[in-house]
Amino acid sequence: MLQRLDFSNARVFVTGGTRGIGRAIAVEFAKSGARVAINYLRNKRSASEALSELEGFGEGHLLVKGNVADESKVEAMYEAIEEAWGGMDILISNAASGVLKPAMEMTMKHLHWTLDINAGALLPLAQGAVRLMNAGWGKIVAVSSLGATRALPNYFAVGASKGALESMIRHLMVELAPDGINVNAVSAGLVDTDALTHFPNREEMLGGAIERTPSGRLTTPLDVANAVMFLCSRYAAQIHGQTLIIDGGSSVLA
Repeated sequence: MLQRLDFSNARVFVTGGTRGIGRAIAVEFAKSGARVAINYLRNKRSASEALSELEGFGEGHLLVKGNVADESKVEAMYEAIEEAWGGMDILISNAASGVLKPAMEMTMKHLHWTLDINAGALLPLAQGAVRLMNAGWGKIVAVSSLGATRALPNYFAVGASKGALESMIRHLMVELAPDGINVNAVSAGLVDTDALTHFPNREEMLGGAIERTPSGRLTTPLDVANAVMFLCSRYAAQIHGQTLIIDGGSSVLA
């Protein structure tokens, strides 16, 4: 059995941490001894259930509400975290949304909405996190997707936002690495979560997906969570500005 990474006493903020990949990340950190803050926007029931799950692994976890694309809401969430913990160590920027349509059916409102949440939110989130991190140590990991580098049906706005997100990670890294803060991203392949139900071509995407994956199975939220935790561990101390792909090898195929 693999030994679990130890994050005892670490203070972790996971945006979008109440469902899907974000929830898996939050749970794994809690299992490893961390105190975890998770944010939500609308679904209070799902958020409360997620918090209850975290509390099964220890005390000190937080539930904070706010739109990550709203600077004032981000500031309020960090105020709650600072009041409860006095600071923080790790930011996982996972919250995402977006309009799934072909480019020719898009409006500028659709595009701005998607860019603001999936990419733009990283700026105030990173600024607030760094302010609360102890001098000389911190971790920031953003959750991207293969649409950042590959053209997928109905993924125009989301793909553009994820490409921007990965570029921001590299630029933030250059600024923050001298301060001892690692900034990286993970890029998940096809993961069958609730979010996938919003894709109009979901069944087409899932059909034959396993056959197209060298590892012989779909990527799970736990696979992504494990990669995130590795990037936040001491074993990844010299990894800066990278995007780690978790897709069972499917992106390597022609």
